Amino acid sequence: MRLLRVGPSGGERPAVIGPDGRVLDLSSLTADIDGAFLADDGVARVQAAVAAGTLLEAGPYERVGAPVARPGKIVCIGLNYSDHAEETGAESPAEPVVFLKASNTLVGPDDTVLVPRRSVKTDYEVELAVIIGRTARYLDSPAEAAGVIAGYAIANDVSEREFQNERGGQWDKGKSCETFNPLGPWLVTPDEVGDPQALGLRLWVNGEPRQNGDTKNQIFDVQHVIWYLSQFMVLEPGDIVNTGTPAGVALGRGPEAYLRSGDVVEIEIDGLGRQRQKVAQA
Repeated sequence: MRLLRVGPSGGERPAVIGPDGRVLDLSSLTADIDGAFLADDGVARVQAAVAAGTLLEAGPYERVGAPVARPGKIVCIGLNYSDHAEETGAESPAEPVVFLKASNTLVGPDDTVLVPRRSVKTDYEVELAVIIGRTARYLDSPAEAAGVIAGYAIANDVSEREFQNERGGQWDKGKSCETFNPLGPWLVTPDEVGDPQALGLRLWVNGEPRQNGDTKNQIFDVQHVIWYLSQFMVLEPGDIVNTGTPAGVALGRGPEAYLRSGDVVEIEIDGLGRQRQKVAQA
């Protein structure tokens, strides 16, 4: 199942892609796709309504928003692909590298990405995002993680590398600028995704291929990441976990590869759709 939110920023409506490809309105079932909806078996209710054929078509819309609203937190894993660790000159970590992004970095998959003022090293990162659907607290094993995952989506973990690495060593400063987490277009449920460790990830800048990886090359797989995080923090419905990026980021390519106003970033992950962002100056 592919859930999405359509409409202007701040006025998105919940929707689902029906079996015939039509976009169906979910306003009769829920006000929004958020943590409360996911925690209250919202996905199951949507599945039942789709099967019953009771949903109306969403009608015309000009924008797709992030597929989940108001996450409590966005948790990210750094250096989680061996090729990316190598290109940045870092050793593969013994445990997952964890940092947070401000929840208000979240924007839609095709919304504008803003280069921060005084930025010289704004970077892109295609990532598999996990959306949490059940509370995860001290999970006993990685195998239990499957039961708390509501679905998956594409994330662009936009980063400002000078802010991140050269301004006191605090990653959050380079990760939490406005518009720095385009998400979507869909929340795709696990039954439709299949094996999350068998997904190709690709990113282009101005039509030039920059990243071409596969989740099979993650150092810590999705279930391990969710289990690990649950030992240090409570993951709640609606939270987003970005699981790392493969090689090809601008940090590993050189100064000419960083994003500038006017650039166009395109991203896709197998089965999860496609994003397209225009870059502009803040």
